[in-house]
Amino acid sequence: MYIKTPTKGMRDFLPNEMRLREYVLTIMKETYTSFGFEQISTPAVEHIENLTNNEGGENEKLIFKILKRGEKLENAKKDDPNSLIDSGLRYDLTVPLVRLFANNHQNLSLPFRSFQYGYSYRAERPQKGRYRELMQCDLDIIGEKTNLAEIELITAVITFLEKLQFNNFTLKINDRQILKALINYAQIPIDKIDNFLITLDKLDKIGLDNVKEELNKLGISNDKIEKYLQKISEENPNLTDFCQDLPIAKEVAQNLNEIITTVKKLINVEIKFEPTLVRGMSYYTGPIFEIMAEGYQGAIAGGGRYDNMIEKYTNLQVPACGFSVGFERLIMLLEEKNFTIPNKNEKICYLLTKEMPQEEKTKILEEANQNRQKNQTVKIVYKNKNYKFQKDNLEKEGYKII
Repeated sequence: MYIKTPTKGMRDFLPNEMRLREYVLTIMKETYTSFGFEQISTPAVEHIENLTNNEGGENEKLIFKILKRGEKLENAKKDDPNSLIDSGLRYDLTVPLVRLFANNHQNLSLPFRSFQYGYSYRAERPQKGRYRELMQCDLDIIGEKTNLAEIELITAVITFLEKLQFNNFTLKINDRQILKALINYAQIPIDKIDNFLITLDKLDKIGLDNVKEELNKLGISNDKIEKYLQKISEENPNLTDFCQDLPIAKEVAQNLNEIITTVKKLINVEIKFEPTLVRGMSYYTGPIFEIMAEGYQGAIAGGGRYDNMIEKYTNLQVPACGFSVGFERLIMLLEEKNFTIPNKNEKICYLLTKEMPQEEKTKILEEANQNRQKNQTVKIVYKNKNYKFQKDNLEKEGYKII
């Protein structure tokens, strides 16, 4: 007997759902293209070595791994069970982008401004807004070492969100170098730093008490935890004042201040310096940022600078910065607010009847083709017995019935 539901964490999409998804992608492409970004595409399957290089944080525990095939699989079974796997489904779009750049950097001009969208896969527990198959939309600038990259990325993403009628959101911003300085300030042991940051990143999800408990389990003493938390406990801290007594270069705070003040002049957005912001990926090296939407607890977009990642693939030191939009969360929020897709082109539906002479049907078909050449959307269907149900559905889809 066939199972009628999709695999857990995967979904089917009906036409009305696909219309919204495609509309959002269209607005995204139009916006990013207007900022001079160019579209790329990468495969969903990557070499397992690329996916398990300690750059993906917690996501590396969620990889869908793919077995070798045919003779290679049989030989691996005989030799070493650990060698059964040679590839996996990507968990994000950054690793594939870096690999693409490493393969093609000789043919690309810098800075390279790209965007891509596609499905990523994570073997996590499905819940509201979280799926095992998720559409991701990334925007990246490779080869720009100044904060022009951060400013352009933030401005482009917020412009895109505004076109979808989002206006009540907050941009949280921090810098990985500030986090490192805080770690030194609190004297967190070097071998605990990665797990410390991963746990701290859960602060807004599991709360302060649970974070303390997890840090204790990592073997971090209470006095070190309290010293760290005491420093970050101030509400709405001033960036410059916050960094004064930390072992950190003045340029770090100055750079963040420049990003904040410039973006505020370009677009209308609330920006908050957030010293607890971590971002889960370990490849971030500088400014990191997230966008929070009113009425939703998690971030709907996030990113940051990852200047050292490309060097691991090419031995070339090339700066990079990126921003990823949580597409599935965005769609969920739009559906919850009953977002209506603006009708740019007239949609016409011609109704045929079985009694209608063939000549009249042909005339309708000819007229429909003429209207399609005028960029109108035209559907031709036979009138159903239950006309009221048919009519209601067509009108919901935005069709004018003729």
